[in-house]
Amino acid sequence: QVQLVESGGGLVQAGGSLRLSCAASGRTFNNYAMGWFRQAPGKEREFVAAITWSGGNTDYADSVKGRFTISRFNTRNTVYLQMNSLKPEDTAVYSCAARLRGYSYTWRAYNYWGQGTQVTVSS
Repeated sequence: QVQLVESGGGLVQAGGSLRLSCAASGRTFNNYAMGWFRQAPGKEREFVAAITWSGGNTDYADSVKGRFTISRFNTRNTVYLQMNSLKPEDTAVYSCAARLRGYSYTWRAYNYWGQGTQVTVSS
């Protein structure tokens, strides 16, 4: 089992920044690729960003590319999502997820999930 706990969400004005954290406990964190997904009210859960177990490769949704950065520190069992130039359309519940081996763009492929953290961007 891997337990994931997100933090860092909140209310921010458009153009502002937030950094989300996802703290992991349980099985060996560096065996898992990590992903961030988000879900806005009335919408499907969507892929935001992902990172391989080593941190050597990252990937982003087109909608956040150039604005968001995913990173991980395996010694701290933590993955981060730095979000800059936030837009109202970024408003959603953001969740981190762990997947054994490689990452996926599909949320159903992930094995473990955090409870999510709300991000609200005002215009």
